Amino acid sequence: MPRRPRKADKPNLEESIKQIAWRQIAQLGAPALSLRGIARELGITAPAIYNYYPDRDALVTALIIEAYTSFADAQLAARDSVPPKNLLGRLNAIGRAYRQWALTYPERYQLIFGAPIPGYVMPREQVLPVAVRALSALVSVIDALRAAGRLNVRGFPSVHPDFVPVFEQWKQFGGEYHSLSLAVAILIWARVHGLVSLEISNRIPAFGPDGAGLYEYEMRALSRQFILPVR
Repeated sequence: MPRRPRKADKPNLEESIKQIAWRQIAQLGAPALSLRGIARELGITAPAIYNYYPDRDALVTALIIEAYTSFADAQLAARDSVPPKNLLGRLNAIGRAYRQWALTYPERYQLIFGAPIPGYVMPREQVLPVAVRALSALVSVIDALRAAGRLNVRGFPSVHPDFVPVFEQWKQFGGEYHSLSLAVAILIWARVHGLVSLEISNRIPAFGPDGAGLYEYEMRALSRQFILPVR
């Protein structure tokens, strides 16, 4: 009798492919991702994987979307765990959730925020919606502070004209938030990203057993810098 295709033996093959891909990334880095290596580990032929992912880049895109989705879920859940009127509490919850997600899923964090993969061109039309959603929790809190007259942006630089179209494109997926709120959110992200990236790379300065103390200090500094007291 002819042998059944291995795909029939593995009803969750697509999920298994991604699980092994994440393990490869964690062990060897994203540039070393190999469809043939995944096929060998699963005990299937390479063409079986091509039924799901025609090439490496298609798999990378699927992993990026999965990572952004997980990250966005964590950010939005953290924001919504605090009452809407407690804007400082919401900002702190988002900040702590950011670091915790990165520590829990360092390979996912590195894939979406780390060095680009040589030869990979990200399809913006697929990735931008989930990337925007991932930042939307922070942007929404910053915009609420702006609307309440509590966002301190004295001396904050204007958005360069070359980037105005990018901001407008962001609004198509992220909502009609003020461009200033988006710009402030990007700066805040850049600052916490730096600390988290150092910590998950084991390069955090020696301010404690991990990066928690320095990270909390930076969050307090950001709050002092950008949030005006309630009048």
